[in-house]
Amino acid sequence: MNTRTGEFWSGVRAELPILVGTIPFGLIYGVSALSQRISAVFAQAMSGIIFAGSSQFVVAQLINATVPVAIIVVTGVIINLRHILYSASLAPYTRHLPRRWKVVLAYLLTDEAYAVTILHYRTPGDATHRHWYFLGAGLALWMTWQLSTAAGVFLGAKIPAAWSLDFTLSLTFIAFVIPVLKDRASIIAALVAGVGAVAAYQLPLHLGLLVATALGIVAGVGIQRMRKAE
Repeated sequence: MNTRTGEFWSGVRAELPILVGTIPFGLIYGVSALSQRISAVFAQAMSGIIFAGSSQFVVAQLINATVPVAIIVVTGVIINLRHILYSASLAPYTRHLPRRWKVVLAYLLTDEAYAVTILHYRTPGDATHRHWYFLGAGLALWMTWQLSTAAGVFLGAKIPAAWSLDFTLSLTFIAFVIPVLKDRASIIAALVAGVGAVAAYQLPLHLGLLVATALGIVAGVGIQRMRKAE
């Protein structure tokens, strides 16, 4: 249905498979935040304000280590720099929207929401109401993250360590990376980024993620230019 309501619920449905991995990730964050001696209210507020799982984990650890506020803020920003790439990718499809829409969608932009939204934007057809799809996907992820965080905060140490819920994070990322690997450039970019991430894992402030991202972009763009030159 190419209507506002139809696009919104299509976005929600597209996000549902990814939420299977988001729920345990939120639970783990809630439990981890409490173990870092962060109050339940503050832990939940981080999910609402920061709304970025990986940086929330790191920020919680830095707070527990009594690291200066400036360093905590800079670290969080560095970890989330990949969102600049996401926003640049989506900009051609959203530049016509009013500022209020851009503010809301920018807040809801996450790895998971981007993964399904960019695929939808690239699908041929009427794009008049596709920002409602973005809104549906983003809100589905937001609501799930808030509820799963709250569950982790309230359950706390009652979740057995034997459950090993942390592996679901990797499964979640794999789930939304695989569908976009449709050509040689994207496959090589993913492989190079993966190798780069492993090689740069020991870099401080999670800079390995940025290095891997840059390597993947360079590799993908390089392959595309070579194909055009042929």
